[in-house]
Amino acid sequence: MRKLLVLSVAALGADLLRRAGVGRLVGLPVRPLAPAFPAVTCVAQATLRTGLGPEGHGVPANGLYLRDTFQTQFWCQSARLVRGPRIWDAFRAKGGRVGLYFFQQSLGEAADELASPAPIHTHGGGMIMATYQQPPRVLGRDNPVRLWRYWGPLAHPKVGRGIARALAERLARGDAPELVLAYLPTLDYQLQRFGTRHPKVEASLREALAQIDLVAAAARAQGYALLILGDYAITDVTGTVAFPNRALRRAGLFATRPVRAMRYPDLYQTRALALCDHQVAPVYCADPAAKEEARRVLAALPEVEAVREGVAGADLELLAKHGCWFAWPWWDDPREAPDYATHVDIHNKPGFDPCELFFGANPFHCSADVTRVRGTHGRADVPVALATDLDLPPVQDTPALARALAAWLDA
Repeated sequence: MRKLLVLSVAALGADLLRRAGVGRLVGLPVRPLAPAFPAVTCVAQATLRTGLGPEGHGVPANGLYLRDTFQTQFWCQSARLVRGPRIWDAFRAKGGRVGLYFFQQSLGEAADELASPAPIHTHGGGMIMATYQQPPRVLGRDNPVRLWRYWGPLAHPKVGRGIARALAERLARGDAPELVLAYLPTLDYQLQRFGTRHPKVEASLREALAQIDLVAAAARAQGYALLILGDYAITDVTGTVAFPNRALRRAGLFATRPVRAMRYPDLYQTRALALCDHQVAPVYCADPAAKEEARRVLAALPEVEAVREGVAGADLELLAKHGCWFAWPWWDDPREAPDYATHVDIHNKPGFDPCELFFGANPFHCSADVTRVRGTHGRADVPVALATDLDLPPVQDTPALARALAAWLDA
């Protein structure tokens, strides 16, 4: 049975490695690859698992809008959100085993081993650190990583060490699945905080390379072939930040309701909502008239490069200009901000919030200052890095790479 390690590394951009003088990863030449679009985590990982784009696998961004319940969901972990066959279906049908470690939207996946962060959020606002593992403790310990280092103001590149060590130990036991897919978030944090050229990014890259080396060495010792790729590439914020929901609110399309002087979204009455996610934003509209009005309003924002037809259930899709990104707030007066605006609350906010990487003026809160964010991603015209020892046909983008992997596994 063929054995393969696929290591997906957050923000491993081809240009980032080139500027750092890194031409090889674990001895393998690096080449550029066009990422899946939108170039965000959940889309990239769904595409890698299926070989399909959002119109096929149904994942338009890191979040979704559920029309039947008028709810937004970000970072939902259900594998059933990813539609379509998996690249390993034929391989697994022939007896090959699959391990999926720290991928998003992986819980309930048809795999033999699973591991993913799954903390318990308590009623008092705290968090119980917990990692979902099937079989239990498959990685040898209850929590291979400190989850408060995985996201938020305390997020740190060293969090990848726990993942890398746990993976290396799992591989070293000699009975790991023949196909291993794993995710390293190491590079994500400092690049979003500081942009691509800050000295702290250099340290993050050294850390990421050491983690890749550790896992690759353990895999090679057990006879695995290697494939290492980035899921997206982060670029510098050089322009302004767009607020699509502010524009929709001013146009009477985004509704709010006052609660103790704060303004919470009233999605039951909202006619157009933008789920902001870095440089992309799926837009959901109540009816065709709202769609055309939203198109007109959002196309007028100076940071918007294109307003496209939506996919995977969205009515429209916004693309930001180079150097710009989309922020989720709908209020102008800070006193109208909902209570969760300055908290790390990745599931309830109706949009991705990179400001959660910074402390606010109150050390128990995160920042609401969008100008502190210096790195962003989402566009597909910035290549990621790919390194492999597989003999694959030439591929130009991540969907084609995934399909080539499926063929290699089935050979």
